[in-house]
Amino acid sequence: MKLIHCADLHLDSRLNTNLSRDLASERRRELTENFKDLVAYGAENSVDGILICGDMFDTARVTAFTRNTVIKSIEDHPEIAFYLLKGNHDSECFVDGWEDLPDNLFLFDKEWRAYDLKGVKIYGAELNENNSLRLQQDFAPDPSDINIVMLHGQETETGSKDKAEAINIRLFKNKGINYLALGHVHEYKRETLDGMSVYCYPGCLEGRGFDEAGDHGFVLLDIDTDNGEVRDTFVPFAKRKIFAVPVDITGLDNTYDIFSKVKDTLSGIPATPKDMVKVILTGEVDVECEKDTAYIEKNLGSDYYFTRVSDETSLKVNLQSFMLDETLKGEFVRSVMAAEELSEERKARIVRMGLDLFSEVK
Repeated sequence: MKLIHCADLHLDSRLNTNLSRDLASERRRELTENFKDLVAYGAENSVDGILICGDMFDTARVTAFTRNTVIKSIEDHPEIAFYLLKGNHDSECFVDGWEDLPDNLFLFDKEWRAYDLKGVKIYGAELNENNSLRLQQDFAPDPSDINIVMLHGQETETGSKDKAEAINIRLFKNKGINYLALGHVHEYKRETLDGMSVYCYPGCLEGRGFDEAGDHGFVLLDIDTDNGEVRDTFVPFAKRKIFAVPVDITGLDNTYDIFSKVKDTLSGIPATPKDMVKVILTGEVDVECEKDTAYIEKNLGSDYYFTRVSDETSLKVNLQSFMLDETLKGEFVRSVMAAEELSEERKARIVRMGLDLFSEVK
């Protein structure tokens, strides 16, 4: 049999940290549509169940479009069983109090609950500060069964008395678990649980910001119900990839050369016009370097769906070049550099802002 393991869809995220209002609205719809596409993939590939390990939604407020798309996607595929485990962002999920849930949607609660899917036991529990440690310590499935366990939280190898979302991996070793399906971490991670199984975070289905660069998707499980063997494969599935690309511009002193270096660097990454790209300028530049990040960002805009340029360069001040400068500019630089209460980086930035003002006065 086949299962899909996904998590952290964060549907209806605001997405306004980087994107304009219109782009954020478009991306919110894309994230919701990607769930519909995930279900369609499951139907096309004869998947028996979809495990959603928490944070399907970003907040308690769910738009009508998202709610209807999710419910209709589930209702239209009665051949697939959906297992929805709430995460820390789903504290008030729209299914709470819903009187007419689809028959193929199965939920979990604050105690262990097990469902049988064609001979495979699917366990899940929603952790909180009152039950977390007890549930993890007491979990004892029948090792003769094929056991898939769903949880949402941060893995740890230590105790978790004061953190509801902490999952103590040691407590699940050698308990007859064939696959531990986790949610909460937003990048794919797969580790050995014990001699017979693994635990896995599929990561978020779709990257939302530049802190979620890289491949995103879900895990496809192929389970041999005769011997309990679980083969797991990560499947990239994001509509748009997100790239965060550092570009070292040390030694460059003008926008023309910097832009050329950026373009040359971007030519070496597999980004397409539908992707999102953040250029991170790094290295050390002279304090008088002419660097127009707005120009670079604008002229990259047509190459990708969205582009952001971040200036994280450090500044180099050649104080000797100003020592004999008898102009007001020279006096300003010497005064700033002599200020003992300022860090070197702070001095350099003040000098840079001052020199920009001097150039505007001209």
